[in-house]
Amino acid sequence: MMSSYEFRVNQFVLAFARYWLLVLNLAVALLVTPPWLAPVFMRLGWEFPGRAIYFVYSFLCHQLPQRSYFLFGPQAMYSLAEIQAVWPVPASNWLALRQFIGTPEMGYKVAWSDRMVSMYGAFLLGGLLFALVRHRLQPLRLRWYPLWVAPIFFDGMSHTINDFTGWGFRDTNAWLAALTGNVFPAAFYAGDAIGSFNWWLRLLTGLIFGLGTVWLAYPYLERGFDTIRAHLERGPQAPIASLLRPHSPTT
Repeated sequence: MMSSYEFRVNQFVLAFARYWLLVLNLAVALLVTPPWLAPVFMRLGWEFPGRAIYFVYSFLCHQLPQRSYFLFGPQAMYSLAEIQAVWPVPASNWLALRQFIGTPEMGYKVAWSDRMVSMYGAFLLGGLLFALVRHRLQPLRLRWYPLWVAPIFFDGMSHTINDFTGWGFRDTNAWLAALTGNVFPAAFYAGDAIGSFNWWLRLLTGLIFGLGTVWLAYPYLERGFDTIRAHLERGPQAPIASLLRPHSPTT
């Protein structure tokens, strides 16, 4: 016989097991929304909440302005040279560079970079798509998951090495221009603007990592919560704690 406390716990766990995907998707949506509100608040003159969002999300992202989207300005992204024209700090001083949030004339940056937008956006997109196939989709095999992680790892590491050493191989991508015989316009190879090689890689690697992570994790979560739900729906005589107790082998 269950106590009233066990019954209430069971009811809470049962509700969560039924609606875990909705709860998780809402949680991800709440995570990805504030970075877009920061420039809105700055535009409205609400500097305290705007700067508070930049500060909180600075622990999750480098927030380099040349790799961030801008709202309420004439351009969606700005080159490093354009940013340095109003924020004259060297590219090597990335701690100072990341503090630039924008101006009324240029607009204000989203509180995390374009890669973070695509990666966390992929978590939300993947969760919404999973709702359509949750009972049919088999989980991504763990041995294949590194293939979904490797692109973002190598792209991120190459940017990090480039930024800290000043070698510039990701600034100009001269190696790619030579490899492709300059078949693309010069703007494709250099910089981080929308449509450039660097931008495409950050967009695609973020999407690949985010969607791969959802494909790996969500089907297992669905199976686990299905087990819990089936157990609790048998009735009040089945406390959730019994799932955690070791069972004696049948004779």
